Parts: sequence; C-alpha cells; structure tokens
Amino acid sequence: MDRWIPPRTPGTARFDRPMGRRRPPAELVDALVAGDRRALAQALSAVEQGGAEAREIGRLAHAHGGTAYTVGVTGAPGAGKSTLTNALLGVLRDDGVEVAVLAIDPSSPFTGGAILGDRVRMQDHALDAGVFIRSMATRGHLGGLSLAAPQAIRVLDAAGKPWVLVETVGVGQVEVEIAGKADTTMVVVNPGWGDAVQANKAGLLEIADVFVINKADRPGAAETERDLVNMLEMSDLGSWTPPIVKTVAAAGEGTAELWSAIGAHRAHIEASGELAGRREARLAEELRTIVARLLEAKAYEATGTPEVDRLRAEIAARRLDPYEAADQIIAAL
Repeated sequence: MDRWIPPRTPGTARFDRPMGRRRPPAELVDALVAGDRRALAQALSAVEQGGAEAREIGRLAHAHGGTAYTVGVTGAPGAGKSTLTNALLGVLRDDGVEVAVLAIDPSSPFTGGAILGDRVRMQDHALDAGVFIRSMATRGHLGGLSLAAPQAIRVLDAAGKPWVLVETVGVGQVEVEIAGKADTTMVVVNPGWGDAVQANKAGLLEIADVFVINKADRPGAAETERDLVNMLEMSDLGSWTPPIVKTVAAAGEGTAELWSAIGAHRAHIEASGELAGRREARLAEELRTIVARLLEAKAYEATGTPEVDRLRAEIAARRLDPYEAADQIIAAL
C-alpha cells in the first residue's frame, strides 16, 4: 500500500520539485548559506555519497567557510560519548551557542547508511533550531570517511555553524584520524585501568587536548585519573598539558567544567598561533589524501588495458619486476 502524502500548496518549492530530487549544487549551497536546514541536510547527503556532485558542493562551500570551531569527541565504545555530547549540547545552548553535531557511525550492512543510535540518544535537542545533528557513514565516498568527514565539516561551516562537534563511534584508525584533525580533541574514558591502557595503545594520548573520565561516579575513577596523569608525565606534551575532567554525563555533572576546559584550550591555541598551524596542516593532509585517492582510482582504471596485460606477462616471465612495471603504468598516467 502506497504511503499517503498530504497535498501541498501549489507554488511552494517542495510542490514544484519532483519528490526525491535534489537541487543543483549551486542552489543547495546558496540555500544552506542562507540558513535553509533542508538544503543543508541534502548537501550533507550528497557529500556522504561522494561523486561529482559532492565535489562541486565542497568547492562552492569552501569559499563560505573558515569560521567554525571543531571539537573531536572520541574514545572506546561504551564510554558514553553520545550521552556526554548530549549533555554538553545543553551547556552550549544555555550559553546561547549554536552548534552542529556530526556523528560518525558505522555503515549499516543492509542499507549502507549510518546506524542512528547517536541521534536517538540526542533527542533532547531534536526540536531545537539551534542544534543540527547528522549521522554519517562511509557509503560510496571515494576515500571513505577520511575524505567525506572534512567535506561535511566544510558544508556545516559554510552554513554558519560556529561550533561543530565531531563524534566518532570508536577508536579505529579512521575514527582516531578524524577526531584528531579537529581544532580541539576530547578523549573520553571510563573508570578502570583497561580504558587507560586502551587509550594509550590506540594512540589517543597523542591526539588528546582534553581528557574526560566519564561515569566518574563509578569505582576506579581516582585510579584512572592517576594512570592518565602518570602517562601524561611520561609524554612530550609541549606547551599544553591536557586537563582531566571528571563527568557523569547521564546526570549532567561536570559538563560545565568540560565546556570551560574546551574554551581554555581554544584560547591557548588561538593566542599561540597553533590553531592556524593546525588548520593549515589539516588542509595539506586533505590535499595529499585527495591526490592519492584520485591517482589510485586512475591506476585501477589503467590496470584493465592491453598494455597492462602485456606487463603482467612480462612479470610472470621474469623479464620485468613489479616495480619497473608500476613505473611504466604511472608514467602512462
């Protein structure tokens, strides 16, 4: 049975546009810059899917950005990142701060879309016009999340969101890389030595600007804080020592202190010039990744040619080694 769709007033944008059809990239970007939330959602969907449309949206959005401050939220699964983000949203909104949340979720094995657990846990702010929450999965984007996430942040920046919280689902390499490329990176652990060891092994100590011991009302919080302090003392921290903030996100405890710690780190890197350096490094890394992915795609296209078949035969006959053959393929590109 078809789903009943209520009639719309003729002359409205949604009535005149076929259902399920996105606006052209230029129209989308103009609309999201003007504050159109539906255009913003459509642009993010295009970016998530990748392709020429995503590239055009990213190109057009780039000129409108440069003001959003990004906070990465990462840590072991089950650490309470979504609950903590939800509580932190309350503090930001009490201060009148508009904020966007980009929740990096695993891809659904059935649809390729994002599993929406994070958005379910943030329903306290679902009707708040000052909060925009989006879950994101890899889908078909060339380069996966490592390229889709920066593009999505760029779109949110162009939409005028002054703060963007990027929450990752776990501590895999991609998630750590994404969170670590934020302006301020927040690492969430729970009481217990295991989480501290996991944080150390995952390389989270290297990217953390602020540590959060969430669920700090549980036994072992003091020991976890001691372990983190010891690990930090053995690290080369530079001019900033990551503060350790205890929170009980489910009860909203400690989130005001966390917001203050984030603000202190922002003030530090702005005053020292490190913020500009971080952003330049991020853009340089993104450029390298884009070039590498495009060359990789071209290389895969080239491997189906008769010339490559000849090179394979030469390698099999031991008249050519794989590196020399690869050099010839690259030269042909």
